[in-house]
Amino acid sequence: MEINWVIVGIVVFCMIILIVFLIRKNQKEKKKYTHFLNNDYKKANEEESDLNDDTY
Repeated sequence: MEINWVIVGIVVFCMIILIVFLIRKNQKEKKKYTHFLNNDYKKANEEESDLNDDTY
């Protein structure tokens, strides 16, 4: 039984393409998730207190 190098080459090539695709997609998702964690928070409402007010 001989090894069909054409089929092996095609499978290896497809696997390399798949790995590159998954790495790029992962990097994009990581960038989005990092941006989400750093910027998507609710800011607390800051109430201004007057200098004559004793609640500060």
